[in-house]
Amino acid sequence: MRAFVVEHYGKDGLRAADVPEPETGDGDVLVKVSAASINPLDKMVRNGEFKRLLKYRTPFVLGHDVAGVVTRVGAAVRDFKMGDEVYARPRDLRIGTFAEYIAIDQNDVAPKPASLTLHEAAAVPLVSLAAWQALVDRAHLNPGQKVVVHAGSGGLGSTAIQLAKHLGATVATTANERNAELVRSLGADVVVDYNKQDFAEVLAGYDVVLDSRGGENLEKSLTVLKPGGLAIGVTGPPDPGFAKQLGAPQYIRVAMGLLSRKLRKQARKLGVSYSFLFMQANGAQLRELAALYDAGHLRPVIDTTFPFDQTREALAYVEQGHANGKVVITLD
Repeated sequence: MRAFVVEHYGKDGLRAADVPEPETGDGDVLVKVSAASINPLDKMVRNGEFKRLLKYRTPFVLGHDVAGVVTRVGAAVRDFKMGDEVYARPRDLRIGTFAEYIAIDQNDVAPKPASLTLHEAAAVPLVSLAAWQALVDRAHLNPGQKVVVHAGSGGLGSTAIQLAKHLGATVATTANERNAELVRSLGADVVVDYNKQDFAEVLAGYDVVLDSRGGENLEKSLTVLKPGGLAIGVTGPPDPGFAKQLGAPQYIRVAMGLLSRKLRKQARKLGVSYSFLFMQANGAQLRELAALYDAGHLRPVIDTTFPFDQTREALAYVEQGHANGKVVITLD
């Protein structure tokens, strides 16, 4: 089958290749890929940013989001059958959605939202799971609380705004002027134009910040939280909890602690806290999220689509940082 594989780590490491069709274990479903989508995580994995923690053996197929049709099920699979339309974010070390077929653990798969096409459904697994795990699992967001979602027109930001509003929160976001109408249509109550305003001088007293930019942006985010508030970062720096999540040895946990020590110290001085989120595959949560899409509480935001043979160009386009919502790769 045709696939895009990471031959070696680095910006030029992704190439098209012919690879064997994946084997299907007893607990797996084999999915014929209709569409996949690009995430910043694809670039980070391609570049080897997690190679000490995620032990991929090159060459490996890249891609973290998929929607398609089940063509085979393992002997232990009971909830899926041939012909089912599904969507998924396969678990780490079993990624590979930039391909014609992928075998996925049944626990990572869910029926696609009935209201979405397969191409639309491919845009949402990773970002919707990340938004859910940040706002529901990690922040325990309650009605009436206040949330800052950075980069509100991006894939994660556009999803997190909608989920936060569904949960009853007041939402502020950062965006440029041309995307202000888009983020307001998604539910943003306050829009800060980052080209004209410093969000840290405009916002204050928030319960949660969801940051996808890192660096100085994350450091300043600590200052807009009220005492007891929580900043959640999805691009780092990683913390000891992340190493524990991966089951990493003690020396890795110590290293993760050192990477985030300065930021966590700043947070403590301000009476707030910092948590790094590396989302996990979860088919059960995808079922809950599908219900939210079908009820109209969430909708996908898609910037553009590329044909499968232009996967490298699609990844380069996302790396420019100008996409509104998700970029989808189509195979059918």
